[in-house]
Parts: sequence; C-alpha cells; structure tokens
Amino acid sequence: MSTRATDWLLAVAGGVLLTLMTEFNGQLAHHTTAVYASWVAHGIGAVVALVLVGATARAVSRPRPLAEEPGRAPLWFYLGGIPGAFVVILSAISVNSELALSGTIALMLTGQVLFGVASDQLGLLRIPKRRVTATDLATAGLVLAGSVLIVLGGA
Repeated sequence: MSTRATDWLLAVAGGVLLTLMTEFNGQLAHHTTAVYASWVAHGIGAVVALVLVGATARAVSRPRPLAEEPGRAPLWFYLGGIPGAFVVILSAISVNSELALSGTIALMLTGQVLFGVASDQLGLLRIPKRRVTATDLATAGLVLAGSVLIVLGGA
C-alpha cells in the first residue's frame, strides 16, 4: 500500500477513534460529570500510552528530531494535554445536548478545519506558513455548511 493511502487510512482511523472517544466520554459524563470523564479518559489514556511506549521502545530507539530542528523540543510542546482535557470536557457536554454525537463531531471538525486554515496562513505554533488558497477557503466553507446541515437537519 502506498504511503499516501496509508496516511489516509490512519487519518480516517483516527477520526473513528476520536468519535468513539467522544461518545464514551459523553456517556460517562452523563452518569458522572464532564470533568470526571476527562480525568478518567486521560488517566486510562496515560496508562495505554505508557504500555505502548514500553512495547515500542525496542523497535524505536528514540524519536527522530526534525532535520531543521535537532535537539530537545521546547517545553511548551509538552502542553498538548491541556487542550486535550478541554476537548474531552467540552465534547462530553455537547454530545449530551441536542447536538448529539453527529452534531458535536461535525462542529468539532469545523473548528479543526478553520483553525488549521488560520494556522497555515499565519504560521501559528511553529507551523510552516502556507498560502491559503481559494480551494482551502471553499473547503472550509463546505465543511461548515455540511456541519450546519447535520445540526439543523437533525432538529
């Protein structure tokens, strides 16, 4: 299988897993609280990640630094868990609203695409700047329109 096809399959699998995570956390939040659901998700995720690190430690001696940035990663690169905790909390709340799972995921995708386009244009968070094209904007608009249709179509 080509690298591009593998990348696409991995991205789709990640989307499916993100949707499962959102639903499981939403259900747990329904029976507890959104903050508790986030704590459980990140606690279990940390254990699973630790097991995966141990299982792959022999196969991968150490992460490859980027060619243009050898050396240690800046400390703020390790803060990804902070927005992750808020994603779990906010999605657990919204999945238990009238948005349900499909509306929550659609609007989360809209936020991801819009932030991605802005990040490309502005070079946010050390992302290499990339000129945003009319196709990028049209795609973002279509994702937003599709999200609106999912949310309002289910009303």
